[in-house]
Amino acid sequence: MHSRIKLISWIRITLFIVFVILTWSPVIDWSFSWVLLAVLLFVFALKGSVDLIRKKTGVRPSRRSTRVWKRLLTAVALLIALIPPILFPQYRTPEVTGKYEVRTAVYTYTDTTRVEEFTDTGEHRRVNVEFWYPGHAEGKYPLIVFSHGAFGVRESNASTFTELASHGYVVVSIDHPYHSFYTQGADGKVTMVNAEYMREVNDSNKDGVYTVEELYGLTQKWMKLRTGDMNLVIDTILDKAGSDQEPVYQLIDNKHIGVFGHSMGGAASVALARERNDVDAVVNLDAPFFTELVYDRKMNDLVAKEEPYRVPLLNIYTDDVWRQLGKNSAYAANKTGNPNFKDAYTVHFEGAKHLSLTDLPLFSPILANMLQRGQADIDKYYCIETMNRLILEFYDYTLKGTGQFAPQAVY
Repeated sequence: MHSRIKLISWIRITLFIVFVILTWSPVIDWSFSWVLLAVLLFVFALKGSVDLIRKKTGVRPSRRSTRVWKRLLTAVALLIALIPPILFPQYRTPEVTGKYEVRTAVYTYTDTTRVEEFTDTGEHRRVNVEFWYPGHAEGKYPLIVFSHGAFGVRESNASTFTELASHGYVVVSIDHPYHSFYTQGADGKVTMVNAEYMREVNDSNKDGVYTVEELYGLTQKWMKLRTGDMNLVIDTILDKAGSDQEPVYQLIDNKHIGVFGHSMGGAASVALARERNDVDAVVNLDAPFFTELVYDRKMNDLVAKEEPYRVPLLNIYTDDVWRQLGKNSAYAANKTGNPNFKDAYTVHFEGAKHLSLTDLPLFSPILANMLQRGQADIDKYYCIETMNRLILEFYDYTLKGTGQFAPQAVY
């Protein structure tokens, strides 16, 4: 009996030692997903060490049922510890091609002109942002503002932000509180997504829950909140760019501003260029042009506005949206033949799904496939790296006046 306990103890200790060695090697790239497994293996190793030190002899055999329960609990604990690395496996970081080291910074801005509508405390709306910007850099660089999709987070397109910053752009990504799955402010305060907002978005994708007029009202409400946040962020940054001594603000060229977003964030980006005269370029990732629509009571349908869009625009669509252009009234303004957007660039990634235009398929393939109901046919690295290159070339052309921009229609 003693020899068996000794063997098990040494196995536990050895497993922990091997795990530690692997974390020091290129095999395991340490991240939060390994924490539970590390703790569990440490507990096993600690118990094994205690058992060896106590040198158990003459120990009465435990009942079979007890041994079975112990093994079952161990198996369950191991399964739970393995869930994070399965959900969030290691992945290759998309290529970064610029010459600048990339740094980040987190801030929280308060909008004294708006009361937070998701609480009843009367507090002003607070918006969290994160910057990706070139380090060891001198001079001024264009500002690019990003808005995430419904239930998204500000890190959703971190590979894009990093690539842009490495080429001399200051990128700020906005967490829209209560629209974001979660957001953490500079003070550490965490805000989770609002349940009513989640219900509205989910129901808006179901037939028969909302009338066309009700759906139109919802989208305009969402856009008002989103563009309000984006206006707050841009105005705050432009104000600080001329006075604040924080390094990131000193790098900003307030004469050249681009905006982009994914899904609902893309819709808000298109809308913002209608509201402001200092937005010089827009990238829309798989979004309907909500604010380019009006509700026609006679037709009881959504129709496109008749007003030219004069800001350079790049649309990047996946199969999920491409197949709806011209068929779904929510995308009436997105039609490729819309004369208001005759000068816009339009790109289609064949085989891509909605979340292919974010980092989620890299960060968590299982979650991405669950949320978008299936795996994309396109190679995820080809998709994200090609998208990042196109966005960089588009902003180089429109904001810096360098190079040419002539994308393929299909990738």
